[in-house]
Amino acid sequence: MARGPGPSALWVVRHGESTGNLADAQAHRSGAQRLTLDVRDPDVPLSPTGEEQADALGAWLARLPADQQPTTVLSSPFARAAATARRAVDASGLELTIRYDERLRERDFGAFDGMTRDGIRAQFPEEARRRDLLGKFYYRPPGGESWADVALRIRSLLATEALRHDGERLMCVSHQAVVMVFRYVLEELSEPQLLDVDRTEQVANTSVTRYESTDGGAFALAGFNGVEHLLDAGPGDGAPVTEENDVPSPA
Repeated sequence: MARGPGPSALWVVRHGESTGNLADAQAHRSGAQRLTLDVRDPDVPLSPTGEEQADALGAWLARLPADQQPTTVLSSPFARAAATARRAVDASGLELTIRYDERLRERDFGAFDGMTRDGIRAQFPEEARRRDLLGKFYYRPPGGESWADVALRIRSLLATEALRHDGERLMCVSHQAVVMVFRYVLEELSEPQLLDVDRTEQVANTSVTRYESTDGGAFALAGFNGVEHLLDAGPGDGAPVTEENDVPSPA
């Protein structure tokens, strides 16, 4: 069967460590109900470590064989993802166009934005019970999105970008939950299969999840949550591996 239109390879990269990741980790350590942040979620910047991670990703891209390097980049417009994409491209020295697409943005947490698990359970006990009933995939916080909602965004993006990037090696820079939902959509996972992966794997900052197009037009997983670029022993090329969570949850 001939390959249908679409990228020949698709990479999904999580953004580098952000100040929001650090604030979330600190809030959980202290038992606080809210994160200490003075900017809205779309404006949360990279931390210094996140900048190092993005630069390390770019240096690694530069060392790949030419026929394995990405040929174009699509990024979430949120500041931490956009900065990851720009720094990686700059560090790679590759002439790559970066486009921004809101369908790659972070999951909308609605009324739970900026809250910790303890805060949600204390201030929204009925919602916490509703989440327990519906489960992580289908639960939608007040004013926010479920993982199923994010899946609709990803299906839309794949349908429109297939024609635009036919035959290209497309790198998408996005967020933790979005990386997981890409797996759900591209691999046609069931809800239990996806949640099992989510329980056992923490998506690392700037990790690379790679898919290769098959002759039948589907995408085959070639690598999940890769951090080779962060472990590189070359002088100045490596960076710390971090896995802070992005998503508040009442359970």
